Amino acid sequence: MTLELTTEQIIDLVQQMPPEEKFLVVRALTKETPAEREERMKYAESKVRQLCAQRGLDWDAMTEDERLYFIDDIVHEDRECNR
Repeated sequence: MTLELTTEQIIDLVQQMPPEEKFLVVRALTKETPAEREERMKYAESKVRQLCAQRGLDWDAMTEDERLYFIDDIVHEDRECNR
């Protein structure tokens, strides 16, 4: 036996759930396939490499600590770094 619900009914049911369970539903609906994740990561990596080049840096030549510092600096561009 299959239960058929309208989109509105499903939305109503989800809206009645506690916030933590709503989050689990949304998370389950947005899971990526490995191929989608790989594509997104390649895109992100190309953008990071581009940002490095614009600042005269070479991502491949950077140490792990330098990369982490660079990303932290990008994320917090609106503040001055103390390093």
